Amino acid sequence: MRLVWKLLKQHISIPQFVGFFFANLVGVVIILLGVQFYSDYRALDSEDSFMKSDYMIVNKKVSTMSSLVGRSSTFTKNEIKDLKDEPFVEKMGAFTPSSFNVWARFEVEGLARFSTDMFFESVPDEFVDVKSEAWKYREGSKQIPIILPKNYLDLYNFGYAQGKGLPKLSEGILGAMKLKIHIVGNDYSDEYDGRIVGFSSRLNTILVPEAFMAWGNKKYAGGKAAKEPTRLIMEVNNPTDDRIVSYLQEHNYETDESKLDASKTNFILRVVISIVMVVGVVISILSFYILMLSVFLLVQKNSTKLENLLVIGYSPTKVSFPYQVLTVGLNVLVLIISVIVMLIIRSIYIGMFENFFPDYGAPSIVPAMVVGGLLLVVVSIFNIIAVRQKVMSIWENKQ
Repeated sequence: MRLVWKLLKQHISIPQFVGFFFANLVGVVIILLGVQFYSDYRALDSEDSFMKSDYMIVNKKVSTMSSLVGRSSTFTKNEIKDLKDEPFVEKMGAFTPSSFNVWARFEVEGLARFSTDMFFESVPDEFVDVKSEAWKYREGSKQIPIILPKNYLDLYNFGYAQGKGLPKLSEGILGAMKLKIHIVGNDYSDEYDGRIVGFSSRLNTILVPEAFMAWGNKKYAGGKAAKEPTRLIMEVNNPTDDRIVSYLQEHNYETDESKLDASKTNFILRVVISIVMVVGVVISILSFYILMLSVFLLVQKNSTKLENLLVIGYSPTKVSFPYQVLTVGLNVLVLIISVIVMLIIRSIYIGMFENFFPDYGAPSIVPAMVVGGLLLVVVSIFNIIAVRQKVMSIWENKQ
């Protein structure tokens, strides 16, 4: 083995390996930074992590004239079908309202106790990104998962609580509160435990699982005909598509402009990050070829001496091993330095995030580390196989 190492040292081209090292370093840093930056940016909207940014909520405009003439604000089946058939719509669902009376009581021992009338709505479960077990409702269960609007909490803290001299509540405290739900309808009167699984600044409604809504309307609304939806939720393939705004204006529909702008921003950000990461991948691939070319030239320069080693009894595996160690070692070194560079750059923009958003909590670097680990494994396997095949070709030619 020492003989092979001695041969390896004789013809190593330092400039070639330095060129590979820096080219690959740039490529890997771009890839890791792109993955981690997107993960960190998404954490800015963590309060709505259970809803994708490409979801839009659509309703009909309510005006004085439409109220005077009695124009319905609900969507008919034909209107829903027409919108669903538009090319910019990936999938669509309707908000299903409750057809029964809901009353809720909040209790925190020693802090607050208050009650209010409520209403429930549901959307198809595919639009809610909550762990299936947390959002699951089994028929007859006395516990109901609930997602509350964040502005309800703001109204309580900065309006009701301040005027009544009650303590302000955080999301964590409210999530730990005992929430008693009283439902009345169709000669039934039952009490349930509400379990708050999240808060949303994008949904101005109290959301419950679709399974509970279907069962509850059947039990507490009896034979009443299902209400037509007043709001629709849809996933679009490109929030920047001008056809979305044109269609909504043409049919007198509306959506929250700020949420539409946020969706556009997220979409553009994904596109930019994807382009940057593609550039990083291209640079890494080119650097990979530089490395393999350097190793192949190194093997070729030592081909006569390697043939002699193979003839006197050295196996292709032993002859290949030093070259494989060299390539894998360089890959590991590149990954370690890339992670360090990524962390330095990340600390700069995370500081900016925290200045603008004091409550911002930076996520872990697991996404970037996983991607980096996968890159290391994949590239190293290709390196090991390529080097072994090159040495095997020398051995086969000698035979």
